[in-house]
Formats: sequence, C-alpha cells, structure tokens
Amino acid sequence: MSELRDFVADLLERRGAAVEALASDRLEVLAPTPLQRQLGWPELTHLGFGTQQAPGAVAIALEGDWLDRFGAILADEGRWSEREVRLPAPVPPPSAPEKLLDRVLDLPNAIWRLQGLSATWTRCLMLAFRVTALSDEKREKLIWLGFNLATGAAISDVLAQLRPALAQTADWHMPDAVTKRVAGPGWSSGTLAARLRPLLECEAHDSMEPFLRTMRRRLERDRDRVHAYHNDLREGSLKRLAALNRTDGDRAEADRRRETLRVEAIEREYRAKLDDLRRNYALRVTVEWVQALEIYVPVQRFEVLIRRRKGQRMIRLDWHPLVRTLERPLCEAGPGLDRVRLVCDDNLHLTDTAGHAPCNSCGKPFCRACFPQGCPRCCHT
Repeated sequence: MSELRDFVADLLERRGAAVEALASDRLEVLAPTPLQRQLGWPELTHLGFGTQQAPGAVAIALEGDWLDRFGAILADEGRWSEREVRLPAPVPPPSAPEKLLDRVLDLPNAIWRLQGLSATWTRCLMLAFRVTALSDEKREKLIWLGFNLATGAAISDVLAQLRPALAQTADWHMPDAVTKRVAGPGWSSGTLAARLRPLLECEAHDSMEPFLRTMRRRLERDRDRVHAYHNDLREGSLKRLAALNRTDGDRAEADRRRETLRVEAIEREYRAKLDDLRRNYALRVTVEWVQALEIYVPVQRFEVLIRRRKGQRMIRLDWHPLVRTLERPLCEAGPGLDRVRLVCDDNLHLTDTAGHAPCNSCGKPFCRACFPQGCPRCCHT
C-alpha cells in the first residue's frame, strides 16, 4: 500500500493540498475548495491505506472507485510523455553479431547477410492498455505493447525488460534536438493503427485466456446441472405417459393430456434456463488506451540484407545495450510473436506464417501485407 499512498500524496500535493504522513498507512490532508468538491471531502481529511482504519478515516484501496476518481483529477495529464535514456557506462557492441542474428532471425524461404553494425539512437513507443472482461464476473488486466519506430519491430518483450531499469532511474532527461533527429521520425496514426491492431488483439486474448477458461468451466457445470435436473423431470413424465398410453378411459385420457402439458412446460422451462445462462455468461471485452511513452535509447544497429529469388531489401534490427537483447525482425502482416518470417515474392514483405497462409477458398498462398483486403485471385481471406 505504500506505493498507493505515495501516489495519492503526490497527486494531492500537485493539486494544492497540504499533505502530512501520520503513519506508514495514514495521511492527513488539508484540501483546497476545488479538490474538496471533486472528491467530496471536508477541508481536513484523514486517509487510511491499511486493512485496519482509524475512526473517521477515509479508506483508500485499489478496490472500489477511488482509482477512477483520482484518474478524473488527472484527466489527460501524464497520458503521453517522452524520455531520453542514457547509459550509466559505455557498453561495447556484441562480439558475435552473426550468432545473435541466428537466434532471432529465421527465414525459411530467403537468406540474409549481415552488412554492418553501428552505434546510434532509436525511438521506441511504449503503450499501455487496460483490458476489461465482463461476464458473470469481472477481470481487468493492464498490458504493455511497444514498437521500435526506426526499425518497425514490435519490441514488447524488450520494453518489458527495460521498464524495471527505467523505474529505478530517478533522472528524467528530455530528448534534445540532435537525439530526435538521429532517432528519426515517428509513425502516422494510420501506420500505428495498422501495426497495433493485430498485436493488441493477440495480447488481449492471451491475457484474458485464464479467465475465459474458468468462465467456460463454470458455464459447462451450470449447463450440465440444469440439463440433468430437467432431463430427470422430463424422463419421469415420459415414463408416466408411456404407462398411460396402455390404458383406456376418460380418466386416462385426462392424465395423458396433463402429462403432455407437463412435458411441454418442462421443455419451455429448460429453454428459458439456457437463455438465462447465455445472458449471465455473455462476455463483453473492452480495451482502453491508458498511457503512451516515447523513449529515445542508444542502440547498436544491425544492417541486414534479405535476398529472395532475384530481389533483395535491407532491414534493420537493434541491439539494446541496457538489456543486452536483440529485437526480433519487423513483421508487416500479423502479430509476429515468434522469430519465423516469410518473405513474399512481389515486395519482399516480412510476415509471420499466418500472414502468408493459403487462401481459404482457392488454396493459393498470398501475402497479407501486399493484399490486406483478401486473396487477389478470388477476393477471399
């Protein structure tokens, strides 16, 4: 709770409040009038962050609506920022660059040749999204995605290693004009949306998969229980109806009508219960952008020549000295979460395996980067 307490104290002080720490889990806040109206507090308020609260203290926790209320105070502040990351000490370039490339670059239908290695700056974009899944229960997950805007590579795994190092570095350096010029320009909104969508969909699905599995198990359990209960009732009525079919008379006819109506009522109730289960377990997933951080970091840049039949193109991959990791190559169709890349014949696009899969209709493989709307032969996906 100390991190939450420090966040609240810093936020309130930035909004003009006088804050004093009374204990490791308590704050005393003297709030100005605008802050009082926003939070519904009196002028002098005691805040508690522990499991046991002092009398009269306002309990602050991650549960409830406190994060939303503090977020309303922040509005759009802090949702976008930029930072230059400097090495604490010089880091030599990797001694065996070809071996590093072998570990991250797998081209089944093309060959590559290392052309050069040089020190430079690059521009990375780190994006945070909140994924919320709402069904019979609610789950929230914060996922981080990242791109190297100079090489085009998705580097969420590299930035995941870089984030702890950034958190431990207190100095926040704004990038200067020279660093920005060397790192290169950013992406247009259209390019970012096209590159982000498949990766975000894949990561959101993976992050919620444990919750979905649990929800499916509960749904199957409830559906089996409802089926067993109504099936027993229906089987009992059908047995009585079969026995009544062997007898004659007005009373037997009335009993047969009653049992027939009972079977129909059981079936209607069963269908209604299934509809209730479908509504109860209906799933709604929302993805909300939370924050963006542009990071300017020093890298060792690999210049790699890709050859496919009679064509060739140059791609760039960056080795990040802060985490001593070489990023995976760019993927121009698909999320590209592994190191395998297929190279198309027409424009030498690099795609993952699904990005060059056969058409579902005609069976001919085609490049999804060249033809994002569908197969050029039959216009199917």
